Amino acid sequence: MTDKLYTYRFELFLSTQLSILFGSLIIPIDWFENWIMPVFLLCNMASGVLLVSKKKRLFRFMLIFLVISIGIVMTGFIDSEIDNTVNYIKLCSYFLFFGLVTIEIIRQVWNAKIIGKNVILGLISGYISIGLLAFFLCLSIEIIQPNSFTGMENLAGVRINITNQLMYFSYITLMTIGYGDILPISPIAQKASIFIGLLGQLYLVILTAIVVGKYINQESKK
Repeated sequence: MTDKLYTYRFELFLSTQLSILFGSLIIPIDWFENWIMPVFLLCNMASGVLLVSKKKRLFRFMLIFLVISIGIVMTGFIDSEIDNTVNYIKLCSYFLFFGLVTIEIIRQVWNAKIIGKNVILGLISGYISIGLLAFFLCLSIEIIQPNSFTGMENLAGVRINITNQLMYFSYITLMTIGYGDILPISPIAQKASIFIGLLGQLYLVILTAIVVGKYINQESKK
């Protein structure tokens, strides 16, 4: 069963990533953030476990993380008043998990001998994964040092949908668009923004260029 699904690992991973990013367009934001997004994250983590299934030790390690995350999410559904320590553990788990998955995606794309649909989808998934890592980094900074980011207030000056706002900020920074509506104001948030922008550019300049080069060589040999 795992071997059959492994063929579609990038399709599954990418589809769950897109659900996390754009699910709030069709689902009310409060429902999405509190109930649906955690489920999509777990589905994304499950497809991430599938990505590393060929490496037995890493597969077992990631499976443990998935089980822990399922327990934390279920606890959150039962009791909405979760202690901050649990939130820290959850964020650290997500960050470590997606960090390892992103590295594995990059490794598989880098080592690919034939550039086909799977590799292209893997390339896209890797870029989106870096954005998710950036999101967890920014969210961690905001939880540890509140008000590290400004521009997330409504007209009454009340912060709303911080999760959604920081997701938006992370990807805008990763793509170096920089609208300037949300700003990092603490030193650690500013350094994190520089790091996110650099990661995005290095990914596009190095990994994408390698894949394009391999594809050109592959087509020229035909």
